Amino acid sequence: MSAVVNIAAYKFVTLQDAAELRAPLLERAQALALKGTVLLAPEGINLFLAGARAQIDAYLAYLRQDPRLADLQAKYSLSDEAPFKRLRVKLKREIIRMDRPAIRPQAGRAPSVPAQTLARWLAQGSDDAGRPLALLDTRNGFEVDAGTFEGAIDWRLERFTQFPAAFEAHRAQLEGKTVVSFCTGGIRCEKAALYMRAAGLEQVYQLEGGILKYFEETGGPGYRGGCFVFDERQTLDPSLAPRPL
Repeated sequence: MSAVVNIAAYKFVTLQDAAELRAPLLERAQALALKGTVLLAPEGINLFLAGARAQIDAYLAYLRQDPRLADLQAKYSLSDEAPFKRLRVKLKREIIRMDRPAIRPQAGRAPSVPAQTLARWLAQGSDDAGRPLALLDTRNGFEVDAGTFEGAIDWRLERFTQFPAAFEAHRAQLEGKTVVSFCTGGIRCEKAALYMRAAGLEQVYQLEGGILKYFEETGGPGYRGGCFVFDERQTLDPSLAPRPL
């Protein structure tokens, strides 16, 4: 039986004291023998951690003691070994860099589509209003190469900061459709959805929880290949088990 629990979690929330949070969050994770990365920024927190289930649960409970993180949600997977070699808690300007200060997810989320709803839309070939779908992969090209939704739009991004320019160049692809932006765990597609809505595109949603939550809740219908993850597992299949590249 796999003994290591892996979690991915993020929340866009104002953390003006991010620098002061770093030391206690690092100390607590060290005390629980966790491995992985925690990113802190004024716009929120993003983390990928691995450890024993009791220790993971204890760390999440510790984070949720902060009222700003009380509703922090995590996505889970299992592995035989920890896919991280060490523990890091880092301060960043943004937990996911877009270089668009006006896009502030902590001030309000973009509308989201639950995994089960997207699976139904894919099966019927449209949203519930009969509008055609445009699934927009907001990840980098090499991640898309490991797997993506069938028919998804891929702008071959090399880094997420290129997303705004790519959107302006390809906006016509999305007009008149219900756009669902997606990414690994939800963080990039949330910013992307907000950017597109701010630019005037109306029918835009983010896939709630990203590909990992879609795998967890549906088993991955309509998805081809694996989901690239930034740890030693490299890719996960729809059962959330490591998948060879």
